Amino acid sequence: MKFDLHTHHFRCGHADDNIEDYIKAGVKAGLAVIGISDHSPYFASDQEQPNPGIAMGKSEFARYVEEVLRLKAKYEGTIDVLLGVESDFFPQHAQVYRDVYAGYPFDYIIGSVHQSRGVSIFNRNRWKNLSEEQQIDEKRHYYELIGQSARSGMFQILGHIDAMKGYYPAFSAIAADEAIDDCLKRIGESSVSIEINTSGKTKDAGGWYPSDAILERALHFGVTVSFGSDAHKPSRVGEDWELVAKRLKEIGFTEWFYYKNKKPVRVGL
Repeated sequence: MKFDLHTHHFRCGHADDNIEDYIKAGVKAGLAVIGISDHSPYFASDQEQPNPGIAMGKSEFARYVEEVLRLKAKYEGTIDVLLGVESDFFPQHAQVYRDVYAGYPFDYIIGSVHQSRGVSIFNRNRWKNLSEEQQIDEKRHYYELIGQSARSGMFQILGHIDAMKGYYPAFSAIAADEAIDDCLKRIGESSVSIEINTSGKTKDAGGWYPSDAILERALHFGVTVSFGSDAHKPSRVGEDWELVAKRLKEIGFTEWFYYKNKKPVRVGL
């Protein structure tokens, strides 16, 4: 049974096409379940849309939900369309986001750390002129944020948990294994899943998020897994699903999960 819980569309400002185009692509790819999970607005900002090329405006959010629910009804019996959102995680603004989400019938919320210390995790320049000790501190802080997101109770899935390597492949070699292990322990204790996100292959790192090494440790700490292509164009919906399933079985996983009505649904591997 194929599913993909991580897809975007034009509202975020950096993805192509309409929601329905992704649903049609899911049908074509043989998915039984597709989740729509565009980027959350910056709810804590005083501005309507402070970053038009990154996330939708606040006034678009209700229309986004309405469109997904309409398409869910339209495609009932053909493909199960789930209402999700990829939410930024800012510890200082968590309650603002929590209050907004409480007003909508989400099937799941993906919690993703996209900024650390006010700088995008994808910004290559953040690593310039840092000492080895400073690089380790940056990596530790990143995983501390992810651990906090797991414990926040806001999310069912955590997005791309080593995405800092996306445009800085050397990130993976920074010695901070104890910080990753501590983070994975928190995730395992919090009963949230991590996604295997195949969009990493489109970045400089050239591989899925997270790495096999992190997945092996995640299994050790009892962390459950889900799947998301993180498609920003319909042609990527469901990409590498079979390859990911094969690799997870090789690592030792026997199941993965999608979420409906915020409840985990088990899918055997």
